[in-house]
Amino acid sequence: MDDSRDLAAAGECLRAASTVSIVSHVGPDGDAVGSVLGLAAALRAAGKHVTVALADGVPERFLHLPGANQVARRGDPQAECRVFLDCGDLQRAGSAWQPQWPVELNIDHHKTNTRFARFNVVWPHAVATAAMLAELLPRWGFEITPEAASALLTGMLTDTIGFRTSNMTAQALRLAADLVDRGAPLSELYFKALVERPFAALRYWGQGLSRLQREGGLVWTSLTLHDRVVSGYPGDDDAGLVSYLATVRGAAIGVIFIEQDDGTVKVSWRARPGWDVSGVAVQFGGGGHAPASGATVPGTLEEVQAAVLQATRMLLQPSFEEG
Repeated sequence: MDDSRDLAAAGECLRAASTVSIVSHVGPDGDAVGSVLGLAAALRAAGKHVTVALADGVPERFLHLPGANQVARRGDPQAECRVFLDCGDLQRAGSAWQPQWPVELNIDHHKTNTRFARFNVVWPHAVATAAMLAELLPRWGFEITPEAASALLTGMLTDTIGFRTSNMTAQALRLAADLVDRGAPLSELYFKALVERPFAALRYWGQGLSRLQREGGLVWTSLTLHDRVVSGYPGDDDAGLVSYLATVRGAAIGVIFIEQDDGTVKVSWRARPGWDVSGVAVQFGGGGHAPASGATVPGTLEEVQAAVLQATRMLLQPSFEEG
């Protein structure tokens, strides 16, 4: 549990500051984007000057959210209150933040968080960092505007895959309902975040699905640099394909390997309830949650795939028998 003094200090820091810098991780997902935009909207409504920074910018599928066009690529170290959201460690901010710059607040829900800030509010039980903010902002005296509600609900929707993850609770659903009451259009946000996809993304998926493999409870595939070219997909991620790997009947864990142009491979794990892949991710310099974790690993696609699959097999054996 977090020290109650850190929780109180976090609220005081935000209330007292006239300038705030908000940062999240590289390759931002919906929770990262929703959290930074949601907090920024609430703070701006309170009259504060806010800078939001994401090293890789806002992904196209979240550009409809209010404030997305105001996101910078670098944080403001001169701000009175410097906040990291949904970020397990300082390095995850990438070029948006220099390691020597101080950080006042670290608000996150990753169990592997290194608690690197002056004040750390880390709730591993929370379904999303956006859900934490939906609960904490009113307690800290900030209004959740319709703009903030839309961003925070998007963060909750994406991190729970539409309220379907095993850590969903009645309290999380009540928080989501409150955001709808505050003006977030649920059906529109759900479609934008989880249903609608670019044509190129589906072509990209096709490349990965064509080499899908299974070994007992383990399902995996890979996406190469060539796959991006032939499909026309502009990103360096998996376009959300990993979330479907562990849905294979009888599978326990899904893993996807995405080749990068800098000589590394992004690895993402997804697991069924009862399995914790975060420890495997930590072995490779990453982190995350029990059901969803990731890492960026140096090496060729073949090298990284062999090492990661071996480590993941060790997690599965001997307790899992092929279904």
